[in-house]
Amino acid sequence: MKLKYFFLFFSSIIACNTWAQSAEEDVLFTVGDDPVYASEFIRVYQKNLDLVQDESQKDVDEYLKLFTNYKLKIKEARSQGFHENPGYKKELESYKKQLAKNYISDPKVTDELVEEAYQRITHDVNANHILVKISEDASPADTLAAYNKIVKLRARTEKEGFEKVRKEVHNGKTIYGEALGYFSGFKMVYAFENVAYNTPVGATSQPFRTQFGYHILHVIDKRKSEGEREVGHIMIATGPEANDSIVHKAEIKINEVYAKINQGGSFEALAKQFSEDTSSAEKGGKLRPFSRGQISVEAFENVAFSLENEGAISEPFQTKFGWHIVKLYRIIPVSDFETMKTELAEKVKRDSRSKIIDQALIDTLKKKYEIDDEQVSLSYFESILNDNYFKNTWVLPSDFSSEKVLLNIKEEQISYQNFGDYLLKTQRQTRRKKPLKDLVKEKYQAFLKDQLMAYQESHLETENEEYASVVHEYRDGLLLFELMENTIWNTAQTDSLGVKKYFETHQSDYMFPERIDAVIASSSKKKDLKTVSKLLEQQENVETIKSAVNKNGDVNVIFTSGVVEANHQGLPKDFEFKKGVSKIFKHNDAFVVVQVKDVFPKKQKTFEEAKGLVVNDYQTLKEEKWIDSLEKKYHVKVNQDVFKKVKNQLK
Repeated sequence: MKLKYFFLFFSSIIACNTWAQSAEEDVLFTVGDDPVYASEFIRVYQKNLDLVQDESQKDVDEYLKLFTNYKLKIKEARSQGFHENPGYKKELESYKKQLAKNYISDPKVTDELVEEAYQRITHDVNANHILVKISEDASPADTLAAYNKIVKLRARTEKEGFEKVRKEVHNGKTIYGEALGYFSGFKMVYAFENVAYNTPVGATSQPFRTQFGYHILHVIDKRKSEGEREVGHIMIATGPEANDSIVHKAEIKINEVYAKINQGGSFEALAKQFSEDTSSAEKGGKLRPFSRGQISVEAFENVAFSLENEGAISEPFQTKFGWHIVKLYRIIPVSDFETMKTELAEKVKRDSRSKIIDQALIDTLKKKYEIDDEQVSLSYFESILNDNYFKNTWVLPSDFSSEKVLLNIKEEQISYQNFGDYLLKTQRQTRRKKPLKDLVKEKYQAFLKDQLMAYQESHLETENEEYASVVHEYRDGLLLFELMENTIWNTAQTDSLGVKKYFETHQSDYMFPERIDAVIASSSKKKDLKTVSKLLEQQENVETIKSAVNKNGDVNVIFTSGVVEANHQGLPKDFEFKKGVSKIFKHNDAFVVVQVKDVFPKKQKTFEEAKGLVVNDYQTLKEEKWIDSLEKKYHVKVNQDVFKKVKNQLK
């Protein structure tokens, strides 16, 4: 269903918040009896001006057509009752719940954690550690034994040295002594990260606990972050499952390209000519900047970060995707705080730091909704619990006081039954015995958190304007998807007769393009290609020509052979497809000569070969006719005087 979520994103480009419109505002147009306000159109247009890719949508007149069509579809979706579908309601509620997490937090605590996170991602720590492994729910006796063990190990490190002890005690089962290397913020669990950043270089920490057990760590070094690298690459692709022959041919070609670079050839020109990473080849091989851990190929990352000087070029190296040469363009330090603030806030909320934010939020909500823990009596629940709870066999007593009110959150009453049900639902999570008073208190705090969060979430749309706006956009986007899927996409897919008829009347639109079987020779020196041209005219094979022009380890000419289309990167623009050896062209900052062995003319595609494109085109036609019918059904009336004012304002 990837299409679904792409469509929802696209629809949000033209959706907007209408919940707080004023009746006194200028009405730009009406859809049936429904008004659409000028302020809404202006806000949406300005908000999404930089997001649209189609230049026509930046034209105000064209955008008005797009916007009126959007409003027509929403009107029709509600008319057909799609907003009442159970599946639609369920997905909308799921989205609202997920979205609410971004709006239910304590901003002050979050901001403090974000600032701390920024300081940490701008610096790396190199540390080793010793871990005595112990589970989170271990018995008090086992927990104490693990703690005593880590204390003794720390005492040993002070006498014998941390590294000596670390290597000796590591067994990979109960005790781990690991060299961690450099890491920065978010790379370790928060408790571990805290200790690492707060321990001075050369010092060993006091014992501390994480979910894995008890640790001590020794800080070896701290340094500023490596930041990002902007590089370009030339890739000859092989793929992860390539056989030895393919890999060997790719290695030969990458070494030829590397030899050309060493002979003074332009990296960027060679990338345009030969790199098989099509997304970067046309840009001279240039990639977007990235930091450590952002790309999935560690070998590539290591080479990129090993280059020390801007302009430096690596030797050829292999990854699972093929053979590469990398050029370093820029070393980019970590961005400033304001640039990274939003991204870091999202990471903080997903990290174990979120527990700190949650607790701060609960404290805030208690104050907001006037909840006093001391007013809640839990003694009744202590009296009805017993050891069966730790065996997952406890049940509520038959005379349970279910109707009694436990607490109030504003106008909402939380009953004993609510808390009793929570105890039943969560008892399987409790195996380790503890005093019943402590158990009830712990469960109540977790229950209270859930209740406060649920109450806040259910009232968020009336309390937070931004949240309400985003929900409105998603609500209409999801509604629009349901309508389009049922009205256009599914019917076009199932209307096989209509699709075939469309193909039969538009066959000329579905052709294989003209192609050639060719040898493309490229060189930075025109004189070398004159030699190649003569040899090609004499029908010499490529290997013989290579031997003639690439001597003494120099690669003066690089060859590409095979069946290609007119848009192939090695062919000059508007290259004429005819048999024989072409003239020498200037192309991609180099010279090119092409031998055309055979020309394959345009060929009609069969229905099966063109089916995907035909269905898409048929859907477009069907949608255009459908929009016409909606305009007749609901009638869109534009207030031209208001639209004139809107255009002047947008100018």
